Amino acid sequence: MLTAHTIKILQSLDKKKFRQKYNLFLVEGNKTILELPNSNFKIKEIFSTEPNNFLSKDVQFTHISENELKKISFLRNPKDSLAVCELLKESQFEDKNFQLVLDGIQDPGNLGTIIRLADWFGIEQIICSEDTVDFYNPKVIQATMGSFTRVNIVYCDLVEYLSNTENLNVGTDMEGENIYQFEKPNKINLILGNEGNGMRDETENLLQKKISIPRFGKSQSTESLNVSMAAGIILGQLFKD
Repeated sequence: MLTAHTIKILQSLDKKKFRQKYNLFLVEGNKTILELPNSNFKIKEIFSTEPNNFLSKDVQFTHISENELKKISFLRNPKDSLAVCELLKESQFEDKNFQLVLDGIQDPGNLGTIIRLADWFGIEQIICSEDTVDFYNPKVIQATMGSFTRVNIVYCDLVEYLSNTENLNVGTDMEGENIYQFEKPNKINLILGNEGNGMRDETENLLQKKISIPRFGKSQSTESLNVSMAAGIILGQLFKD
């Protein structure tokens, strides 16, 4: 049985300040939880409507009712289990040959989808501006479908990072080179900007190449592509060979 205090703490983890205060975040659903033991994330406790510990006897396990699960879940239709995990400690990172760089992405669904795309294409690291949505946000974690366990996600001062990286800084621009004619460099930072405003000027000033996705349709009603859709198209083209 869950205490009122435990419920209050778990419910507060939808906000970044409380995730940082308690050093905890939530992962929902058995399928995603089962990926955690093979990652760097440490499980503190599992709350489940299932009567038996499905993961490991070494992990604290609490059997709860469906009604209790609804109280602590952030899903409209909660799944079988919820895991409480510890945040990873921030550490130094090094350039990878192919990286995604996110400048001010705000929508949790977009970030989750981009993380999932990175995992699909074997991209090991995503560099985020400090104002990009927190990847521990429950909606981000859910949208990744477990991919957050396989992609290193770091937050930093983008201007400082992009000024010193050895990778080629490549960003999207309506006037950029046609993506279908662009030759992928050996070391690349693919930079994606904010959903509404694109990348900020100080980031754009550090671009060394600009690419675009040409419009084939005749309709002018679609002004631009969703950032995660654009990421999928670009990655599909860059990894075609």
